[in-house]
Amino acid sequence: MDEARAARLYRDADGGRWDLPVEAFVEALERSTAKALAGRPAGASERDRYLASLHLADLALACACARGHEAAWDHFVAQFRPALYRAADALDASGGAREVADALYGELYGVREREGGRQSLFRYFHGRSSLSTWLRSLVAQRYVDRIREVRRLAPLPEDSSPAALPAPPAPPDPDRSRFAAAMRAALGTAIAALAARDRLLLGCYYAQEMTLAQIGRLTGDHEATVSRHLARTRREIRAAVEQLLRDKHHFGDREITECFASLAAEAGPINLDDWLAPPAARKKSLAARSNLEDPS
Repeated sequence: MDEARAARLYRDADGGRWDLPVEAFVEALERSTAKALAGRPAGASERDRYLASLHLADLALACACARGHEAAWDHFVAQFRPALYRAADALDASGGAREVADALYGELYGVREREGGRQSLFRYFHGRSSLSTWLRSLVAQRYVDRIREVRRLAPLPEDSSPAALPAPPAPPDPDRSRFAAAMRAALGTAIAALAARDRLLLGCYYAQEMTLAQIGRLTGDHEATVSRHLARTRREIRAAVEQLLRDKHHFGDREITECFASLAAEAGPINLDDWLAPPAARKKSLAARSNLEDPS
């Protein structure tokens, strides 16, 4: 990595706050990139997009903690211990998972030594997710490992048995709602920008649930033509949504993937008639709905 790029990323991460050597931060960036690319060749533009998508401040904090920086470690404990405990309580409301969370601190600090150096668990944080998300995943995995260890000698009940163990709930993702809101906004903008004929076909197929043959009789086209037109429109919508997420929200590839996944997970009530209506009618409908929701 050239010095100019390394210096810019270091500034964005505020690595100087923790007296983190630039070389140590660059090593973490290169380790993260190598892990993401899995040995395949990649051009400079792809590497730049990947580096721009990282949680740089979290990565710098993790690097400083792995090196035993006292102020960084104090900051980590103060900022992330509450979230770690909330994740543990979400797994086990009785408090049993808090022991798992507390045990993690030793591994994160690096109490074990190998080849004369501390082996901190922070070395496995690559910045692809937020530090809080990574920590929640660690707690969940350690908790599952603990259950397996405790019960490894006992026969497991059948899945259909009342005694079957429920799967631990997945830790909540605080970014999911933000991604879903961005996705809904971008999708609404992309659909509103379509030509009237494209919105008509989408409305017939998805909102009115008409068949391709019925739409063809309405428009005078063969059903194969209608099918190709719908496929092209869907591709255009996806491309427009991705571009909006990049330009307006400055999302990288990882965040865009999360946006599409979040819409499926937290879509909420979607009124296709509003999205597929002409722009003026859509604006009027949304304004009327806002008045109904807020009578003041």
